[in-house]
Amino acid sequence: MTPVPAPIPPPLAPASAPPGETAAPPLGTSDALRVDLDLVRKYNVPGPRYTSYPPATHFSDAVSPEQMIEGIRANNRTAGELSLYFHLPFCYSPCWYCGCTTVITPQQSQSATYLKYLDREMELMGRLLHPDRNVVQLHFGGGTPTFLLPDEIRALGSMIHRRFRLDPEVEAGVEIDPRRLIRDHLQALHEVGFNRASLGVQDHDPVVQKAVHRIQPFEQSRAAVEWAREVGFRSVNIDLIYGLPHQTPESFERTLDEVLTLAPDRFAVFNYAYVPWIKPAQKIIKESTLPSASTKLELLKLTIEKLTGSGYVYIGMDHFARATDELALAQRSKTLQRNFQGYSTRGGADIYAFGMSSISQTGDLYWQNHKDLPEYYGHLDREVLPLARGYFLTEDDRRRRIVIMRLMCDFSLDYAQMSRLLDVDFAADFAAELGSLADLEADGLLRRHDGGFVVTDLGRLFIRNIAMRFDAHLPKETERRYSRTV
Repeated sequence: MTPVPAPIPPPLAPASAPPGETAAPPLGTSDALRVDLDLVRKYNVPGPRYTSYPPATHFSDAVSPEQMIEGIRANNRTAGELSLYFHLPFCYSPCWYCGCTTVITPQQSQSATYLKYLDREMELMGRLLHPDRNVVQLHFGGGTPTFLLPDEIRALGSMIHRRFRLDPEVEAGVEIDPRRLIRDHLQALHEVGFNRASLGVQDHDPVVQKAVHRIQPFEQSRAAVEWAREVGFRSVNIDLIYGLPHQTPESFERTLDEVLTLAPDRFAVFNYAYVPWIKPAQKIIKESTLPSASTKLELLKLTIEKLTGSGYVYIGMDHFARATDELALAQRSKTLQRNFQGYSTRGGADIYAFGMSSISQTGDLYWQNHKDLPEYYGHLDREVLPLARGYFLTEDDRRRRIVIMRLMCDFSLDYAQMSRLLDVDFAADFAAELGSLADLEADGLLRRHDGGFVVTDLGRLFIRNIAMRFDAHLPKETERRYSRTV
């Protein structure tokens, strides 16, 4: 087993502070902890995760399928790079915390039917695609992609290779549920080109697992990691969630210590989005069992300190990676991107997504498939794409998307650079937004300097709140569209 690398300092601040400025205090000092908890109530408000801008809550069925198809045709006048996403929605049993669009069924035979419809959707979309487009990224998400039988994975891989041209260096990632996994699942995935595996762990504490209806002993997680490496996956990611019922810093630290023995290449540690008004199954979880906002912040700080102290770079918000990983290198070179799959090094590619509820993204347009499985099937039976709702970006949207995504990835804004990117006088055009940052600066979340500002280590914990200052689509405070930022 590969040992965990020796600790390295996390690059949470610029290599040198701007003239006249001093570096932020190290994350995790007692003073920082005291200030953090004092600020929780002020900044613990509903807010987007900014995997897109505007967020998916703004997509509308007022955008007709015909308009979306015209937008897709326009996007294919040139042969830009593609990122393909396939939503495989089936799960044998529900995890009560889950916010994904899933189909819960014990009938494994459903996946064979679903693959036939995926092939039909690819065929219909292929009629609109520029023939020379190159696929640089591929992702299977769910649901549970390994609900498919190994030979069904091989069949789906063959469909994709038949209909698309995949780059020899394609980044191909798949979400794995270790609970019903066999080695041949991973062998099949590797055979069809997958090289990154993301394992759902969430928490190994038995009390937490029982409370969220997901029993997964550590041995299952360890076997999945070992099989992935044996068959040839070059990168293994561990997914965890903080903020689940009955979690404490002590119990979550035990989970962190366990998964660190597996030496994954990346971590994704998500803030639990408790949205029972959107996901009714979450009502099974009693709100009284959830950690308080201050405890959640302690869980996040514990995670940051534990992982950065074990050799991982805090990429931001919910991602960690080894210092030599592509994500860490992209962040240092300021080429990191953020999209529906989280942080990415392939952000310049258009996302074309397949399967029920899947969301696609180009420079000018978002579109989403129908979320209901019979509706998805019905459209494809009629030989039409299952397009349900969309959103055309305005010029202001495109500019704000760049601002928010650079902020989420770089944790700083350079006004001259933003002026060049947006072809505007950034400081003048965004004077109102920049003027609204005074309280964030006073609370120690950012430091302004001549020509820009830098998010502090403390501010990284509230990066969604900072990004919200540049969001022109925020709903009224009385509207419940998003999970809380802490």
